[in-house]
Amino acid sequence: MEKELFMIFGDPVSHSKSPLMHNFAFRELGFNGCYSRYHLKDGSKLKEKILSLKIKGCNITVPHKREAFLACDYLDSFAKSVGVVNTIVQKNGKLYGYNTDATGFLKVVEGFEAKNILFLGAGGTAQSTAKILKQNGFNVTVSNRSKKRLESFIEDGFETYIYDELEVREFDLIVNMTSAGLSDDSLPAPKELLEELFKRAKGAIDVIYKETPFLKLAKEFNLPTKDGVDMLIFQGAIAFEYFTNHQFSFDEVEPLMRKALALEL
Repeated sequence: MEKELFMIFGDPVSHSKSPLMHNFAFRELGFNGCYSRYHLKDGSKLKEKILSLKIKGCNITVPHKREAFLACDYLDSFAKSVGVVNTIVQKNGKLYGYNTDATGFLKVVEGFEAKNILFLGAGGTAQSTAKILKQNGFNVTVSNRSKKRLESFIEDGFETYIYDELEVREFDLIVNMTSAGLSDDSLPAPKELLEELFKRAKGAIDVIYKETPFLKLAKEFNLPTKDGVDMLIFQGAIAFEYFTNHQFSFDEVEPLMRKALALEL
């Protein structure tokens, strides 16, 4: 029987741990699937690639989550409300879109004692996670280098600032929603601003799944920190449920994906 093909699309994408997690879970659960990476520079080609490669399901990472939303024929209610998609399932030539990033991130934030949260960055992941946090009673403020990306957050009623105008006050959590620190030593915001924020904060989260310069700086202020590993695992396990048409539960898949990452380390 021919294996079902799954993929992650992004630019860059070589760093992704999703193939490791999904392939390990496929093997352990006896599912006849194979998961790989595809370096896609032009997000407008996403639907064409999914159909031509006969991909059963895929994840989408930066910077193509908005293009993924536009490529779908059908969207679940949450993906439709946030306008970004990170998980697609192909059924009979039609693309069904979901957002598992936000649900995964909500599980991470619930592990902190937090109410007021500051996002640094206003990309696709920030859009979806800000909405799900707001729906669950959190207060989210969004800050970004430029004002243009903040427009959709303003429309949705979020408090927003460019970095130069951000008023330093006490936030329970400071979250890096940018790719700063993924492949270099950059910070998501000016160091002086971060230092003032960390003096008043209770914790820091980075969506990148390694210890970034952002998290290292937070630790200098003795803050509890968390990188993006848990979010990666949680969103991956939820996506796996969609990929396999809910043959396996989150509680079956999550520990396998965690074990896959631990074995690599």
